[in-house]
Amino acid sequence: MSKITVCARFRPLIARERQERGDSFCIERIDDDAFLLKDEKEGEFKFNFDKVFYQDSEQADVYAFMARPIVHDVLTGINGIIISYGQTGAGKTYSMEGMGVLSTVKSSEGILARTVAELFAHVSSSKEYADYSVKLSMVEIYMEKVRDLLDLSKDNIQIKETKSQGIILHQITEILLTDVEAALRILSTGITNRAVGETQMNLSSSRSHCIYLFSVLHELTGDKRKKCAKLMLVDLAGSEKVEKTGAEGKVLEEAKMINKSLSALGNVVCALTRSSKSKGDGKENHIPYRNSKLTRILQDSLGGNSRTALLCCCSQSPANASETLSTLRFGARASHIKVSPRVNFTGHRQMKTVGVLSPAKDESSEYVGAEVVEKPEVGHVKLLEEEMLSLGEGSGLNFTDSEEVLSPFSMQLEEAMKDLASSLEQLRHDNDVLEKKQEDARRKITVNNNITLLSTILKSLKPLWPVFGWIPALRIPKCSFCSFMQ
Repeated sequence: MSKITVCARFRPLIARERQERGDSFCIERIDDDAFLLKDEKEGEFKFNFDKVFYQDSEQADVYAFMARPIVHDVLTGINGIIISYGQTGAGKTYSMEGMGVLSTVKSSEGILARTVAELFAHVSSSKEYADYSVKLSMVEIYMEKVRDLLDLSKDNIQIKETKSQGIILHQITEILLTDVEAALRILSTGITNRAVGETQMNLSSSRSHCIYLFSVLHELTGDKRKKCAKLMLVDLAGSEKVEKTGAEGKVLEEAKMINKSLSALGNVVCALTRSSKSKGDGKENHIPYRNSKLTRILQDSLGGNSRTALLCCCSQSPANASETLSTLRFGARASHIKVSPRVNFTGHRQMKTVGVLSPAKDESSEYVGAEVVEKPEVGHVKLLEEEMLSLGEGSGLNFTDSEEVLSPFSMQLEEAMKDLASSLEQLRHDNDVLEKKQEDARRKITVNNNITLLSTILKSLKPLWPVFGWIPALRIPKCSFCSFMQ
């Protein structure tokens, strides 16, 4: 297992911040991975991250440290995700897109453009021994609806889950990319369709969470199996305080939904952090992925089978110290999450890619196992050895240690057992409820049968009622029920 890579990035002061507080800062640099934050209300805090990008950092620095290792892993069949998080106007979209994906200013290129260039540079240099295909999908989560940015007619994409493919976006558009220029044009078109708005803190504020999905299929010459991986680049909308943004009307409603989904993301991160700390104590920790569309889509990536990097974008102005502190605390919590990335295979059969957000079913082990059962020859044993070695490479395990070899499988089995136990407990509860309802129904039937029998007896005695009513010697008074029956 490995942990999430968490970095902080501080943008330069803008004109409005200089007017409010001059050239003062709320952070004090210690070194390249630590700094002090001073908040007038809450005091001084020290933060340590994997890397801190101060205002003099370049776009290339951010990409080289955070994104390039993940892109390289994706090209070898390991899933990856990079998330930009922070206050509105803190530089999240600039880190992802730069001055625009079609900008000719190379120094300002963001993670998106550099990722596309890296992908196709590798594809071009590997033509002699490998065959790659790269597909692109783009969606945004706007007002809790998932919209396809490459086909605006699909404005309410459904999120589904399957055993073989995990979380998928139903009928999402996928476009096969052929070269860097075509890819950037498609990205530019999708970005143009994204919802934006104007606030007092940002003239072009993102009003939605945007997800860029690259699906990479990798086939080595002479190898029967194919490796598949997905790379997700997530540009989150910024958290907002209404008194600072001046949001009203539609923009205010958008801000409410943005903050609600970011709050859900924070709850998931907290739950995953608790889950990582409580591993081995036997306690099951619920992760509230279903509380928002954002966390539901990210379910397979957060704390799962994916290399994960988080970029916390912040303002260093004292005027935004409280928002910066909140962002950094989120990053500090996320740094405790453990992930278990591994190499993903598709086997002989074709990977289903249309509408797929999660990688296709891993059929390689099923296929190899079937062959060995039919013909347990030396060649098949070697194939199984290769399978185990590839899994070891993907998960970073040392196969000289049997416990480490079994750990990912044990973890998956443990999770499956926990899910089974939870389902069994729910079934028991439902069964108890049904038995109680059944017992109540039996009692009602018994009472109704007794009432029916009594009514029949009394009706059969009705001709005798006048006799009993006037013979004094019997002294049998008329009951209220008899009066009713008369």
